[in-house]
Amino acid sequence: MTQGHHHLTEPSSEVEAQHSLGLRIIAIYKAIKTVCLILVAIVAFRLEQQANFEHLVHWLEHLSLSDTNNFRWQLVHTLEEWGPSKFVAIGIVALGYAAIFATEGTGLWLRKHWAEWFTVIATGSLIPIELYESVMHFSWLKLGALVGNVVIVVYLVRIALQPRPTKR
Repeated sequence: MTQGHHHLTEPSSEVEAQHSLGLRIIAIYKAIKTVCLILVAIVAFRLEQQANFEHLVHWLEHLSLSDTNNFRWQLVHTLEEWGPSKFVAIGIVALGYAAIFATEGTGLWLRKHWAEWFTVIATGSLIPIELYESVMHFSWLKLGALVGNVVIVVYLVRIALQPRPTKR
């Protein structure tokens, strides 16, 4: 009887270990996105200061990169159009998203059931926008983000719908 019981729990623990690894990978991905967004916020808040903003624009104008020249001038024009005050809003939005990603990642790392659904909702809500962006302004990076997020949502829904042992 012990052997039969061990045989039944072995695949379950194997599946559990695979799910744990999958959740950890997603959590690490969310942590990387969190750190990147915090860095974006820091840069944005620094660009809000007029002197730093002017220094960046001046640096971009005098940068000698011939192969990215058109992109550089588009960036300079966009920055001058926005002005330094827009960067406060960018910093606040970046910190907001960083908080969401940090919550998702921490919850997934700790194997919290609520985090699986929270991540499904938060990540899934962006898929229509990513789909639109991938179709209207195609780039391989956008397509990769879209496919990655669809995979994450499908994976997490499958895990979240699995029966859980009841706690007594």
